Amino acid sequence: MAVRGRAVETLPKLIRSLRKDSPSSTRSQAQALPSLRRAFSLYDQINLIDNVPEDQLRFQGYTQTGFTVNGVNYEGSLLCVGNLLTSWGPHKFSEITSESLSIFQIIRPIPEIFILGCGRNIEPVDPELRHFVQSTGMKLEALDSRNAASTYNILNEEGRIVAAALLPYGVSS
Repeated sequence: MAVRGRAVETLPKLIRSLRKDSPSSTRSQAQALPSLRRAFSLYDQINLIDNVPEDQLRFQGYTQTGFTVNGVNYEGSLLCVGNLLTSWGPHKFSEITSESLSIFQIIRPIPEIFILGCGRNIEPVDPELRHFVQSTGMKLEALDSRNAASTYNILNEEGRIVAAALLPYGVSS
């Protein structure tokens, strides 16, 4: 019980020191991704169980024009397969075609889930594109890019084979 008491006493001090050290000017430009873990209400400020391997991709934030992945800012659309990251051609939702996703015809192992980040809003996926994704053996999940990045993080942390194609959050139809 003494250890728990010291932890409870130290936690508010730790939170205050973290808030003092974080620059407020970067918060207005880049927004942190929302945490889907609600069991610990301070998870966004303190992650006591974060032991994600260094080589594992982790989306940490987004802007209107790109994403922050493992501390590096990327501009434009991104394509992620497992722990591999590359720039991706489409700049708006209407440019996403089976040709822009043709890498999934040759990549092995086939990801079990393909997350499509549609930009600011969830868009209806063209039936031809949906059929293409399903023909590769993947399940398709279309989300806004902010939630798509968070979902990718969670599934990737679980060790699942997952792929994501994300348009920047500022893209809208």
